[in-house]
Amino acid sequence: MEAKDSNGAVLKDGDNVTLIKDLKVKGTSTTLKRGTLVKGIRLTGDPDEVECRVEKIKGLVLRTEFLKKA
Repeated sequence: MEAKDSNGAVLKDGDNVTLIKDLKVKGTSTTLKRGTLVKGIRLTGDPDEVECRVEKIKGLVLRTEFLKKA
């Protein structure tokens, strides 16, 4: 099982990725802007999702279809 970004590049634990779309975070008033760099992702059991930390938001899960390997 391999996690792939929006361009088809294989993602690994600890990779840095960039958002390709503005994303609203549920439960907060925060919006993650396009081009935001997310450092040190962690893979989950689902190849379509990664776990990360962004701007004081811990345990955030992002879909790989909105990410591009940096």
